[in-house]
Amino acid sequence: MRVSSGNLLEMYDFMVFGYFAEAIGRVYFPTGDDTSALLKALATFGAGFLMRPLGAIVLGVYTDRHGRRAGLLLTLMLMSVGIVILTITPGYASIGIAAPIMVLLGRLIQGFSAGAELGSVSVYLSEIAPPGRKGFYVAWQSASQQVAVMLAAAVGFAAAAALTPQQLETWGWRIPLGIGCLIVPFLFLLRRGLGETEAFQARTHRHDVRAILRMLWLCRQQVLIGMALVLMTTVSFYTITAYTPTFGKILHLPAVDNLIVTALVGLSNFIWLPLMGALSDRIGRAPILITCTVLSILTAYPAMSWLAAEPSFTKLLIVELWLSALYASYNAAMVVYLTEIVPVEVRASGFSLAYSLATAVGGFTPFIATWLIAQNQNAAMPGAWLSLVAAISLGATLWSMARLRPGTAPATAL
Repeated sequence: MRVSSGNLLEMYDFMVFGYFAEAIGRVYFPTGDDTSALLKALATFGAGFLMRPLGAIVLGVYTDRHGRRAGLLLTLMLMSVGIVILTITPGYASIGIAAPIMVLLGRLIQGFSAGAELGSVSVYLSEIAPPGRKGFYVAWQSASQQVAVMLAAAVGFAAAAALTPQQLETWGWRIPLGIGCLIVPFLFLLRRGLGETEAFQARTHRHDVRAILRMLWLCRQQVLIGMALVLMTTVSFYTITAYTPTFGKILHLPAVDNLIVTALVGLSNFIWLPLMGALSDRIGRAPILITCTVLSILTAYPAMSWLAAEPSFTKLLIVELWLSALYASYNAAMVVYLTEIVPVEVRASGFSLAYSLATAVGGFTPFIATWLIAQNQNAAMPGAWLSLVAAISLGATLWSMARLRPGTAPATAL
């Protein structure tokens, strides 16, 4: 919990933004056209992900040079700044164009910090894990995100139940963000008590920034393959979590039902992740990675078509839980596999950069899915998008299994 606390805050804020994207769009991007306002809000949501690669390099290099604990504290501080800005910024009606600019700035700061947050947490957990238990340990990084999904959905549900739709859209959506601000001091206390990993302390030589950047360049093959591996994770995760409330509205399902489904998806992910992480320790990463990507290619679009034909709460729940099982199983094996193919000297920066490059694409999933539906007049199009990226991740899995050998070979030898 202490290690993953910042990861929880990051995902909580992202989920709240995704859940209330429609209301946020009307407050900060009033256009008179609900679809246009929603797309602008979702584009702002995605803009934060464009900063992740830069954050991965800058903060990842800092973490590889100064230590895993120092990196975790820095990313948490920057994340806190971002959520406060979004919480307190007045709407367009009050301060005009400054409002969307401030919101965008907050999202960019969050994206910058998140660029190294997930990588730093994953690397920390992999380096403290006992032999043969890395999959199980690293899975708790993603599991912490599911706690945030459930928490954000529960707070959103409570706000929706306590406030009128008009109150929720004008100011009520700020309440969940305010709660996120209130837990920041507690998270700082948790992280301050962390010790440095033995793997980092055992390094007798600490490379300077130029040397780390050079080694990162030499590891570009692992980074690019890692990006392709992560695409399946990011697209499927944002499809079944942040996008669910918006997708449910497109299907004309009640907002409360959509939040319930989202919370149950978070619970499902939370259960599957450590179980499949432990299974990957026993049978290897490859069988899980290949099986999940193939099943996603074959079933994502048909499942979405079945749902879109006659939308209902039960159908939405079934489809999302199925996609949840595929996402969580794949992610549990993929994250630890990525830590294994990136050399130790640039493990934090290399992992973070690969993940961030993929998230810069996958983070736009709510926008892409909404745009595809509008362009094709087909509510099943998110399934086609998910199948496409699953095919890319399958190709990366097969290529990496054949060409890359997991281990900790020095980057300079690559």
